[in-house]
Amino acid sequence: MIYDMAQRFLEAEIASRYEEFEKNEIFDRESWLKAGANGLLCASMPEEYGGAGGTFAHESAILEAISHVGVDGFGIGLHNSIVAPYILYYGSEEQKKKWLPKMASGEMIGAIAMTEPGAGSDLQGVKTRAEKDGNHYRINGSKTFITNGQMADLIVVVTKTDPEKGAKGTSLIVVETEGLEGFQRGRNLDKIGLKSNDTSELFFNDVRVPTANLLGDEEGQGFVQLMQQLPQERLQIGATAVAMSERALALTIDYVKERKAFGKSVMDFQNTQFKLAELKTEVTVGRVFYNDCVARHIRGELDPATASMAKYWLSDLQGKVVDQCLQLFGGYGYMNEYPIARMFRDARVQRIYGGTNEIMKLLIARTL
Repeated sequence: MIYDMAQRFLEAEIASRYEEFEKNEIFDRESWLKAGANGLLCASMPEEYGGAGGTFAHESAILEAISHVGVDGFGIGLHNSIVAPYILYYGSEEQKKKWLPKMASGEMIGAIAMTEPGAGSDLQGVKTRAEKDGNHYRINGSKTFITNGQMADLIVVVTKTDPEKGAKGTSLIVVETEGLEGFQRGRNLDKIGLKSNDTSELFFNDVRVPTANLLGDEEGQGFVQLMQQLPQERLQIGATAVAMSERALALTIDYVKERKAFGKSVMDFQNTQFKLAELKTEVTVGRVFYNDCVARHIRGELDPATASMAKYWLSDLQGKVVDQCLQLFGGYGYMNEYPIARMFRDARVQRIYGGTNEIMKLLIARTL
């Protein structure tokens, strides 16, 4: 039911304006507020905090609808199933009541600031510093590649509260950006794909944030909190990978049935049939694997290694499917007016963010 609702909303309210958002390289707040009013924000958050009381299965349905409709740049997935859970699982009752209802309504847009110019997958290498100053922290540092960064009102910032302790000196601090002195957004970064999803540099220059904005009951819990939540982020990437693969395949099958070459449809050539048969099989295997991961995750049984498998294998599959589907479109596949061209661009980052696929293999290898 939530998939159907999401699909209808996205087709009616977002798809018709998506070219505008792609051109502007950012969504508008109206779309976020409409998504909130239609129940597409924080679906897995408890009702007492403004959510719908669902599970990751509901978030997954929304993510899949986004990719099936073809509006992949709408950054509500990160807001819903990455940022909000940090507040739900590690926030105080006061923090949850303060922030989650506004995230559910779309009044506050969430982001998480992990990556720095010198620290990507290596989260222990974070340099951003938070020093206590009375009942406030003074935060100094910079972040980059921050999804939703231009619009975010609430940012979970990965900082070092004690640089001498390495990973054990890492803390997560929530920064509310409105009117915040010393906080600066850099440029909206010019990306290959996912153009409509604003991605930013962020700068913190003696930014004062109340110590009450620390996530967790004491400093130094940030690295453990990140490790506990990253499997869900990786599963979210798997959701997008499967759904885009399914859409690419469906569009390609329709196209080759209509497209004529040498007096017959492209679908009538054995090479086309064999190639699509292979892709259909692999996408079906990917779907079954992904659904199993979701079921295990809801039961609390999804281990980090399997989440890493889902992220790397499904995003690799996505790249393969989109590339080979584009080939079957021929020259038209290279034209931006065809959705397969945008999918080709949008898919590439999936193998990079959330931890590169090389890092995923390293994490899996450590469990062997």
